[in-house]
Amino acid sequence: MTLTPARVPATGVRRLTTTLYGYAFLDDFVLLYPVYALLFADTGMSLWQISSLFALWSITGVLLEVPSGAWADAVSRRRLLWIGPLLTAAGFALWVTVPSYWAFAAGFVLWGAGGALGSGALEALVYDELDRLGAAGRYAGVMGRARAARLLGTVSSIGLAAPVFARGGYAAVGAASFAACVLTAAVATRFPEHRVRPETGDDSWATTLRSGLAQVRGDRSVRGALLLVPAVAAVWGALDEYTPLLVRDIGVAEATVPCLIMLIWAGVTLGSLLAGPAERLGTRGLAALLAGSAVALAVGAAARSLPGIALVSLAFAGFQLAEVLADVRLQHRIDESRRATLTSVASLGTELATVATFGVYALLGTDKAHSTVFAMLAIPYLVTALALARTRAATARP
Repeated sequence: MTLTPARVPATGVRRLTTTLYGYAFLDDFVLLYPVYALLFADTGMSLWQISSLFALWSITGVLLEVPSGAWADAVSRRRLLWIGPLLTAAGFALWVTVPSYWAFAAGFVLWGAGGALGSGALEALVYDELDRLGAAGRYAGVMGRARAARLLGTVSSIGLAAPVFARGGYAAVGAASFAACVLTAAVATRFPEHRVRPETGDDSWATTLRSGLAQVRGDRSVRGALLLVPAVAAVWGALDEYTPLLVRDIGVAEATVPCLIMLIWAGVTLGSLLAGPAERLGTRGLAALLAGSAVALAVGAAARSLPGIALVSLAFAGFQLAEVLADVRLQHRIDESRRATLTSVASLGTELATVATFGVYALLGTDKAHSTVFAMLAIPYLVTALALARTRAATARP
């Protein structure tokens, strides 16, 4: 039987999205998430040591982000998507078998390398496959649902972390996290990839990188969309690592911490699901979203209460939605041959800003409560919202 033209793209989109959602769910189904900061602290790490580990994680991404993106444009994106989770699995195994500062550091290097291989490659593969099927306009909704699946994986892992941890401690949650990474790699092998890759000469990687950076220099709209990604993603991405410490400081029992972290990530999941309809917000709407989320973060953190944690969840939901919308803006402005490269350049900016945020957090947290630091770090979002509003006003002038 011959398939109709309408059915062929529908079948292709279904295969792509099913694989994507499964990959996204498993990639964040990591039971170590809500407790690894506690693992570090229980091993005797100071706040400075913990912050240095987070910074090392980001520095690894800084060093590998753009090279891996250019590599993804030059070779198979699917291949990088299954290699990355295996590196992360090795890192988690180190954490729970030989817990020490240097094992944690090595694990973060492996996790950072694994994340860099997938960053840029995933967005580029999904966008180009949708474009091939005539469905590029569905990218925002697809990626929003993919992030929701990723966050559902996070929430599910957080929900399971408490009983698994109570039964088997850090070893049990580490083993479950290792298994999830191996399954993620297996699912990644199912991604469709029809892109015609460039010839692999000795200079193909360098040529891809140079051409991508040339587009950033020469196109103001691409440059603005690229800078918006780290402006939206970096600070709340860094704060996420400290949320268990923020929650514990309101006076709840340690066994309750994963449950409240799950509440925060449930809100973020909702924000991801709104990405499709929210694409119509425009610049002014995005500025309002960032400003409102910043206020919710500051008020919620300063409250140091259960309702305050709910406001932090609402703020994170807004930041997650804004991050998806920033990615959509960027993908619409870049072409296929440089897509992974420029997406990785944006991720590089995010990693650099995240490293800076970790440093600022460590400095402020030396003599201030976690709630105060969270509230203070809402300010960059107000600045970004103001910059967007002024850009929109300038564009509207005759």
